[in-house]
Amino acid sequence: MNALAHGIGAQHDLPLSPFYAFAGAFTALFVSFLALGLLWSASRFRGDRAGRPVPAAVQRLADARPTRTALRVLGLAAGLFVVLHLLLGPDDPERNPAPGAVYVLLWVGLVPASLLLGPVWRLVNPLRTVHLVVCRLLRRDPGEGRPLPARLGLWPAAAGLLAFTWLELVAPDPASATTLLLFLALHTAVQLVGAARYGAGWFDHADAFEVYSGLLARLSPLGRRPTDGRLVLRSPFNGLDATPQLPGLVATVCVMLGSTAYDGFSDSPSWITTVQTSPLGRTVAATLGLLAAVALVATLYALCSGAVRLISGRLRRPLTSFAHSLVPIALGYLVAHYFTLFVTEGPRTVMLAFGTDDPVPPDPPLGPGGVATLQVLAIVLGHVLGVVAAHDRSVRLFPPGRAVAGQLPLLILMITYTVGGLSLLIV
Repeated sequence: MNALAHGIGAQHDLPLSPFYAFAGAFTALFVSFLALGLLWSASRFRGDRAGRPVPAAVQRLADARPTRTALRVLGLAAGLFVVLHLLLGPDDPERNPAPGAVYVLLWVGLVPASLLLGPVWRLVNPLRTVHLVVCRLLRRDPGEGRPLPARLGLWPAAAGLLAFTWLELVAPDPASATTLLLFLALHTAVQLVGAARYGAGWFDHADAFEVYSGLLARLSPLGRRPTDGRLVLRSPFNGLDATPQLPGLVATVCVMLGSTAYDGFSDSPSWITTVQTSPLGRTVAATLGLLAAVALVATLYALCSGAVRLISGRLRRPLTSFAHSLVPIALGYLVAHYFTLFVTEGPRTVMLAFGTDDPVPPDPPLGPGGVATLQVLAIVLGHVLGVVAAHDRSVRLFPPGRAVAGQLPLLILMITYTVGGLSLLIV
């Protein structure tokens, strides 16, 4: 079951020259930064105002009640499938598809699903469906409830993501039926109690998987204009530019980045030895390591934001103003670390779900060299996209004479994150 907790296995043995990887990454970042500074002097992204409407027939199909109902039923059925297999199935992840459904099909599968289709978990979330059904039985409006406190923002989702990544990467037996049932019970209780108090809007801010899917969906070419509800095809940069600047956004993205970085680092022989020999015990030492990774990512970003504020001279909220530029970096890390897990353990989980006894996972579609190249490209491309998103925001917010200089701390941050990400893969 260790394969479900670590996406890429022995990444330190990947056949790729560190010199060429780092040189290529630095070149890509510096060339992007210089080209943007010379050629991009005005903001080009329009956020939610951008996009070309999809054909009316596609819009009607997507918004039709049978479509929405079918998606809700599918999500509820999948949730019941997982719970029943945890309750009645063997407590062996090699023979029970439930752990793979949670850690692979849900957690990792939401990445490509959200990139292609938008915030899909909002449509299939079984807890949102349960809340809807209960409200219908009570003849109550699902959106009815107390107003969400403005300061709440995405903080509950950040806490939920941290809890789930702790379960995946630190918990002594993350694939056991008891552990997963306990987590799902706590998650269900928190979400349904919150929704009962604040209405369905609670899920948008507090459901870790909805927020996770929604942030990744900012890079989807498929979006929805809030002004008229139209589905549109748009540049992913416009979706990214429309990311709401809510409290807790930085914490959420830093959990995504830090936990993925810890996943890569925790597989190193030195860290394995450290946690196994720690006088604090494995679980405490690993918990501190995960928290330290998230804190390091957040501290570096906070220092960068402070420097940006000093250079700009007038930017009041640098933390949230540029938090959207971290989303493509988080995506790059997710692709780099979980690609092989998804393409091997994903099909194996599906075969288990359909009753195949002891299925053999397929071979990865790429060899070691191809996997290494994909991982490096994913990390570098994620940082380049982050540089572009940050540059467009800076020329909009900064005085003309400080737009390029104000990005220097962000460039240094991107380089630091790139060095860290590549080091986890190839050093």
